[in-house]
Amino acid sequence: MIAGIVEQSAKTKRNELFMTFGGLLKELRIGKELTLRQCSADLDVDPSNWSKIERNITPAPKDLAVLERWAVFFALSGDKKSEFLDLAALARREIPADMASDEAVIGALPAFFRAVRGQELSGARLKEFLQDLKAVHSPDKE
Repeated sequence: MIAGIVEQSAKTKRNELFMTFGGLLKELRIGKELTLRQCSADLDVDPSNWSKIERNITPAPKDLAVLERWAVFFALSGDKKSEFLDLAALARREIPADMASDEAVIGALPAFFRAVRGQELSGARLKEFLQDLKAVHSPDKE
Protein backbone atom coordinates (compact mmCIF):
# COMPACT_ATOMS: atom_id res chain seq x y z
CA MET A 1 0.00 0.00 0.00
CA ILE A 2 2.71 2.53 1.00
CA ALA A 3 4.81 1.54 -2.02
CA GLY A 4 1.85 2.39 -4.27
CA ILE A 5 1.44 5.81 -2.66
CA VAL A 6 5.17 6.54 -3.00
CA GLU A 7 5.11 5.40 -6.65
CA GLN A 8 2.08 7.61 -7.40
CA SER A 9 3.77 10.55 -5.69
CA ALA A 10 6.89 10.02 -7.83
CA LYS A 11 4.75 9.92 -11.00
CA THR A 12 3.03 13.16 -9.99
CA LYS A 13 6.37 14.89 -9.35
CA ARG A 14 7.72 13.66 -12.71
CA ASN A 15 4.65 15.04 -14.51
CA GLU A 16 5.08 18.43 -12.82
CA LEU A 17 8.49 18.77 -14.48
CA PHE A 18 7.18 18.52 -18.02
CA MET A 19 3.90 18.65 -19.88
CA THR A 20 2.45 15.33 -21.00
CA PHE A 21 0.08 14.80 -23.90
CA GLY A 22 -2.69 13.86 -21.48
CA GLY A 23 -2.00 16.90 -19.33
CA LEU A 24 -2.12 19.16 -22.38
CA LEU A 25 -5.41 17.60 -23.54
CA LYS A 26 -6.95 18.16 -20.13
CA GLU A 27 -5.68 21.75 -20.05
CA LEU A 28 -7.12 22.41 -23.53
CA ARG A 29 -10.48 20.84 -22.62
CA ILE A 30 -10.76 22.86 -19.41
CA GLY A 31 -9.72 25.98 -21.33
CA LYS A 32 -12.77 25.46 -23.54
CA GLU A 33 -14.87 25.02 -20.39
CA LEU A 34 -15.98 21.54 -21.44
CA THR A 35 -16.62 18.58 -19.24
CA LEU A 36 -14.89 15.36 -20.15
CA ARG A 37 -18.18 13.95 -21.45
CA GLN A 38 -18.99 17.07 -23.51
CA CYS A 39 -15.54 17.12 -25.07
CA SER A 40 -15.47 13.42 -25.87
CA ALA A 41 -18.97 13.66 -27.39
CA ASP A 42 -17.92 16.63 -29.55
CA LEU A 43 -14.89 14.68 -30.78
CA ASP A 44 -16.72 11.35 -31.08
CA VAL A 45 -14.42 9.62 -28.59
CA ASP A 46 -15.52 7.20 -25.88
CA PRO A 47 -15.42 9.14 -22.57
CA SER A 48 -13.60 6.29 -20.83
CA ASN A 49 -10.89 6.29 -23.51
CA TRP A 50 -10.60 10.09 -23.37
CA SER A 51 -10.17 9.91 -19.60
CA LYS A 52 -7.44 7.29 -19.95
CA ILE A 53 -5.59 9.51 -22.46
CA GLU A 54 -5.87 12.53 -20.15
CA ARG A 55 -4.48 10.45 -17.28
CA ASN A 56 -1.63 9.15 -19.46
CA ILE A 57 -2.83 5.56 -19.09
CA THR A 58 -3.49 5.18 -22.81
CA PRO A 59 -1.09 6.78 -25.30
CA ALA A 60 -2.15 9.33 -27.89
CA PRO A 61 -3.77 8.06 -31.08
CA LYS A 62 -1.37 7.16 -33.86
CA ASP A 63 -3.75 8.34 -36.59
CA LEU A 64 -2.53 11.78 -37.74
CA ALA A 65 -5.98 12.62 -39.15
CA VAL A 66 -7.49 12.20 -35.66
CA LEU A 67 -4.78 14.37 -34.09
CA GLU A 68 -5.24 17.02 -36.81
CA ARG A 69 -9.01 17.05 -36.14
CA TRP A 70 -8.36 17.48 -32.42
CA ALA A 71 -5.89 20.31 -33.14
CA VAL A 72 -8.54 22.10 -35.21
CA PHE A 73 -11.14 21.57 -32.46
CA PHE A 74 -8.81 23.19 -29.93
CA ALA A 75 -7.79 25.93 -32.42
CA LEU A 76 -4.11 24.98 -32.28
CA SER A 77 -1.68 26.35 -34.85
CA GLY A 78 2.01 27.11 -35.20
CA ASP A 79 4.16 26.24 -32.20
CA LYS A 80 1.17 25.11 -30.12
CA LYS A 81 0.15 22.61 -32.79
CA SER A 82 3.75 21.39 -33.10
CA GLU A 83 3.95 20.91 -29.32
CA PHE A 84 0.63 19.02 -29.42
CA LEU A 85 1.86 16.65 -32.16
CA ASP A 86 5.29 16.24 -30.51
CA LEU A 87 3.71 15.34 -27.17
CA ALA A 88 1.41 12.87 -28.95
CA ALA A 89 4.43 11.12 -30.47
CA LEU A 90 6.27 11.10 -27.14
CA ALA A 91 3.18 9.66 -25.40
CA ARG A 92 3.49 6.71 -27.81
CA ARG A 93 7.24 6.56 -27.00
CA GLU A 94 8.10 7.61 -30.55
CA ILE A 95 10.34 10.27 -31.99
CA PRO A 96 8.23 12.93 -33.77
CA ALA A 97 8.00 12.09 -37.50
CA ASP A 98 9.71 15.27 -38.71
CA MET A 99 12.66 14.57 -36.38
CA ALA A 100 12.81 10.87 -37.27
CA SER A 101 13.19 11.74 -40.95
CA ASP A 102 16.05 14.18 -40.33
CA GLU A 103 19.38 12.36 -40.77
CA ALA A 104 21.31 14.94 -38.73
CA VAL A 105 18.98 14.49 -35.77
CA ILE A 106 19.10 10.71 -36.00
CA GLY A 107 22.89 10.87 -36.26
CA ALA A 108 23.09 13.02 -33.11
CA LEU A 109 20.80 10.81 -31.02
CA PRO A 110 23.44 8.27 -29.90
CA ALA A 111 25.56 11.10 -28.44
CA PHE A 112 22.46 12.58 -26.82
CA PHE A 113 21.54 9.20 -25.30
CA ARG A 114 25.07 8.79 -23.92
CA ALA A 115 24.92 12.26 -22.37
CA VAL A 116 21.54 11.54 -20.79
CA ARG A 117 22.86 8.26 -19.39
CA GLY A 118 25.76 10.12 -17.79
CA GLN A 119 28.48 9.25 -20.28
CA GLU A 120 29.21 12.89 -20.96
CA LEU A 121 30.77 14.03 -24.21
CA SER A 122 33.97 15.98 -24.08
CA GLY A 123 36.33 17.87 -26.33
CA ALA A 124 35.88 17.53 -30.07
CA ARG A 125 32.88 15.15 -29.78
CA LEU A 126 31.00 17.68 -27.63
CA LYS A 127 31.80 20.52 -30.01
CA GLU A 128 30.68 18.42 -33.00
CA PHE A 129 27.45 17.47 -31.23
CA LEU A 130 26.66 21.10 -30.41
CA GLN A 131 27.38 22.20 -33.99
CA ASP A 132 25.10 19.48 -35.34
CA LEU A 133 22.39 20.48 -32.87
CA LYS A 134 22.66 24.16 -33.89
CA ALA A 135 22.55 23.20 -37.57
CA VAL A 136 19.37 21.19 -37.05
CA HIS A 137 17.63 24.09 -35.34
CA SER A 138 18.89 26.91 -37.56
CA PRO A 139 16.95 28.06 -40.59
CA ASP A 140 18.45 27.17 -43.94
CA LYS A 141 20.63 29.95 -45.31
CA GLU A 142 20.38 29.85 -49.08
